[in-house]
Formats: sequence, C-alpha cells, structure tokens
Amino acid sequence: MSSMGAEPGTVRPGGRTARVRAAVLQAAGDTLAEHGFAHLDLADIARRAEVGKTTVYRRWGNVTSLVADLLADMAEQSLPRTETGSLLGDLTANARLVQRTLADPRQGALFKAVIAAATCDTRTAESLHRFYDTRVDEWVPCVQQAIDRGELPGNTDPHEVVRAVSAPLYYRLLTTNSPPDEAAADRAAEAAAAAARAGAYLRSNGPA
Repeated sequence: MSSMGAEPGTVRPGGRTARVRAAVLQAAGDTLAEHGFAHLDLADIARRAEVGKTTVYRRWGNVTSLVADLLADMAEQSLPRTETGSLLGDLTANARLVQRTLADPRQGALFKAVIAAATCDTRTAESLHRFYDTRVDEWVPCVQQAIDRGELPGNTDPHEVVRAVSAPLYYRLLTTNSPPDEAAADRAAEAAAAAARAGAYLRSNGPA
C-alpha cells in the first residue's frame, strides 16, 4: 500500500524511525497493560519511550491511532499458523497459541484493556476487528485443507471454525478474570472440530 493514504503511525521506514516506532509501541502496550485505555496519554507515552513529544504527536496524532498501530504491529508479529496434517491438530495448535497469549500477564491485560475500550470507542473497535481478521485469515488455510481432505463438509465456513476456537478462551478471560489454561485450549479445539464435522459451521447459502 502506498504511504500517501496511510493513517498516522502506519508508515514503516527503517532506521531511526523504525526504532522510535518500536519504542513508542512498547510503551503504549505497557501502559495499556498496567493502567488501561483511559490512562493512555501521548505525552506520557513519549516520556516512557524516551522520544520527543513532537515526534509522537506528529506521527500518531491521538491515542486511537496509536492503538491502531499497536494492534497492526501485534498482528504482524504473531506467530504463523502451524500445520499438523489434521484438523484437530491444527485447531489445537491455534487454541494453545491463543491460550499462551491470554495467559501472559502483559498480553492478557493488554487485550482486556483494548476490548474494554472497543465497547465505547468506534476507532478502537475497528482496529480490534482488523487485528482479529488478520489472525483468523492466517489460520483459515488449515480449515480449508481439512475440507479438501474430506474431514469437513464441503460448504464449511473456515472463518467461523477458526473463530469458534478462540471464542471460549476470550470468554473465560473476560468473565472469570482468570486466564485460560492448556486444558481449556484443548477443549475449545475439540469442541470446534466436533461442531465443524457435524455441520455446525456451514455457509448460509446452502448445505454441502
């Protein structure tokens, strides 16, 4: 994509600018994890990142643009999908990756803060949706391969299957204030695989 129409914080040149961006995003993530969205302040982020306030204001402009760039960076830095050769194996790998992220003290707190902010801030909600769309798209080929192998009905919606894996893990984090463990991840993968095999995630335009 050309940088001409990019939102603040989305241009990625190398050198010093890249180092500044990395430091600012680290500081923003730390602040979100420690204090939540309401306490994000560009001047404070600049101080924590040890960069000039003018640089931060010029590049990001406001905290929602900064959070959007943070989520974009997190999506890019996330581990790629694991392909095991079976639907359950692939979904289990996906579930355990999500579980490890949510169980991490910093990352789990960060996601809770962003999700909370997304309920009342439209731009943050849009950024969060883009983050999850990116991660779901990364794992969709695993489900498509299972369809091609005959493990799932041909009209299965791969995106819905991937979403079904992580949904109970986020629900547990947000409703119990306790991060999911590996057993919860395995159950989520098994449930999603069983439901997919039973045809629970067929596309709406007809049966397989």
